[in-house]
Amino acid sequence: MLAKQNAVVELMRISPVAEELSALFAKAGHSLFLVGGSVRDALLGKLGKDLDFTTDARPEQVMRLVSGWADAVWDIGIAFGTVGATKDGLTCEITTFRADQYDGVSRNPEVKFGDSIEEDLKRRDFTVNAMAVNLATKQFVDPYDGMAALEAKVLDTPATPEESFGDDPLRMMRAARFTSQLGFTAAPRVVEAMRRMADQIQRITAERVQVELSKLLCGIEPRRGVELMVDSGLADHVLPEVPAMRLEIDEHHQHKDVYQHSLVVLEQAIDLEEDGTEPDLILRLAALLHDIGKPDTRRHIPGGGVSFHHHEVVGAKMVRKRLRELRYSKEIIENVAKLVFLHLRFHGYGKGEWTDSAVRRYVTDAGDLLDRLNKLVRADCTTRNRRKAQALQRSYDDLETRIARIAADEDLARVRPDLDGNEIMRLLGLPPGPLVGKAWKFLKDLRLDRGPLDHDEAVAELQKWALDNVSGVVPAAGEDVADGAEQVEDDRRDD
Repeated sequence: MLAKQNAVVELMRISPVAEELSALFAKAGHSLFLVGGSVRDALLGKLGKDLDFTTDARPEQVMRLVSGWADAVWDIGIAFGTVGATKDGLTCEITTFRADQYDGVSRNPEVKFGDSIEEDLKRRDFTVNAMAVNLATKQFVDPYDGMAALEAKVLDTPATPEESFGDDPLRMMRAARFTSQLGFTAAPRVVEAMRRMADQIQRITAERVQVELSKLLCGIEPRRGVELMVDSGLADHVLPEVPAMRLEIDEHHQHKDVYQHSLVVLEQAIDLEEDGTEPDLILRLAALLHDIGKPDTRRHIPGGGVSFHHHEVVGAKMVRKRLRELRYSKEIIENVAKLVFLHLRFHGYGKGEWTDSAVRRYVTDAGDLLDRLNKLVRADCTTRNRRKAQALQRSYDDLETRIARIAADEDLARVRPDLDGNEIMRLLGLPPGPLVGKAWKFLKDLRLDRGPLDHDEAVAELQKWALDNVSGVVPAAGEDVADGAEQVEDDRRDD
């Protein structure tokens, strides 16, 4: 069987570490198994550098056995029976056989150590993760037909799905995540159990759910994972804005299916990621969520048709709220929300009617997100009208060409006013304070509108602005003019 051949090849690759570790345990009278995801990945021919082992030795015995052999040892998970170690660049987690009991309320088990590999494998999440390899004999242990499930690309549970998900509801998210990461299909009984038990995901902390969602979105087929979440009802509790995009469509008020459109945009955004780079979680979140403001802004137009005015504004607010609840970092939240807010900006470009000023503002508003924004607006084209799609692609190309040209001439990455804060204060006789920041912002907007100005022109424009905004202000005695530069810098950072 090809899968077994792959596993043998992978085991040979790690054999020095595995053999040494197995010998240590055998000498002490204990068995040691490669287990779980490590076996699954070995069978798929893609074993990584993080290895999972299980043993009949108790945690304190494991600590004694690996101390002195490993390059480093840690016991952060020892309360749950896990000891960690590194050796020759490999990370090993060694866990004592488990036979846990769950209270059905939290996902924290009453830790109970087991005495057999079969008992340990039964408590694992899916049959494809419930296989083991006896490192001493190289024999496969597969009491729950994980090999057959792996070949069929099916996710099923060793125990009943109800038992498995009742023990740990996070496993429902893992089902969706493995669907994305491995391209597998959940067994019908697994999907049915997810539908009945979806609300139990609320027992899980938002942080743990967020980790699984992020891994799902960074998988090879995230659309399938999202679809399983939505079809099972899991998304109603984790990401309810996504199933809410399945808007009813009637013959008089037709529009694209927003949910299906968003899934296509997600796939097309992924296609635009550079080969060889890590999956772009921010871009993928923005692609999936860019239209979540549409349900709340949908208006039926008399005579037929539908409008979604300002859905990008509403959507950005919704993104912030949802991602905060999922405990994403502030950076991810703000970047995704900004992309959602800006994703319609391009549609005003038309056939190139934008002035250079509009192009500068587009670039400046996008900032470090410009490349992602360009990918998002390209991915947002899902029309089946080939002529329209080609016209849009030409417009995208034209805009990017103009951005490159203006950037080369004007260093758009660092747009600044033509006069700095110190010179503003000197010319206008201003003390440090908010008025200096307002003058700085005026000059920045002028720079965006007209491009670089020569010094005399910038001074003249500043003086004209001052006639309407400054009256009889003189520097305060004893104040350091340099403080104004700090004020301007603070204003600029907040701008």
